[in-house]
Amino acid sequence: MHIAEGFLPPAHAIAWGAASAPFVVHGVRSLTREVREHPESTLLLGASGAFTFVLSALKLPSVTGSCSHPTGTGLGAILFRPPVMAVLGTITLLFQALLLAHGGLTTLGANVFSMAVVGPWAGYGAYRLLRRYDVPLMVTVFCGAFVADLSTYCVTSVQLALAFPDPGSGFLGALGKFGSVFAVTQIPLAVSEGLLTVVVMRLLVQSSKGELTRLGVLPAKSGTTGAKERAVAR
Repeated sequence: MHIAEGFLPPAHAIAWGAASAPFVVHGVRSLTREVREHPESTLLLGASGAFTFVLSALKLPSVTGSCSHPTGTGLGAILFRPPVMAVLGTITLLFQALLLAHGGLTTLGANVFSMAVVGPWAGYGAYRLLRRYDVPLMVTVFCGAFVADLSTYCVTSVQLALAFPDPGSGFLGALGKFGSVFAVTQIPLAVSEGLLTVVVMRLLVQSSKGELTRLGVLPAKSGTTGAKERAVAR
């Protein structure tokens, strides 16, 4: 991930930016509403953003023009849902492009789409699907973080394959090449991220049980109807 500055053709960079923009705008509204209605969640929002920033700043060389690293978006998606993570992920990627030379401004839209849009939605979808079948919470957290990480790189592989199709086998050939190179480093990283996210969630369960109940991550106690309705909605 973190497609490098200037690596994508201009038309592709513009197209991915346009595709990402509606998700980020919707996310700003969701984030604003969350902070306005529940100002006590600010600390947990900041922790989710910091978790994403730190993990996604750890990079390993993977393929020309890109790199492999954890994404850290699964935790925030589980806690605050994917629209909020579209904003936190965009802020993370913007600061990394400006301060760490990870990614770039011209490729910001593509990186946002893969890491801040598709990753959180895929991870949250896996988490919610497993919760419906009463899978233990920590197993669902692991799977959500794992899927969020891995799906990000699947999308990045598609983005690179669209921009640089193989001369002989076209898009599918390039997709296979990019995906196979990423897989060498990314599958172990996705497993590691899933385990780390479980550790963090265990700490949150111990220190922020009330907030996790309000967010619907933990089941509500009898008599707390509002939290219970929030949990069902999630």
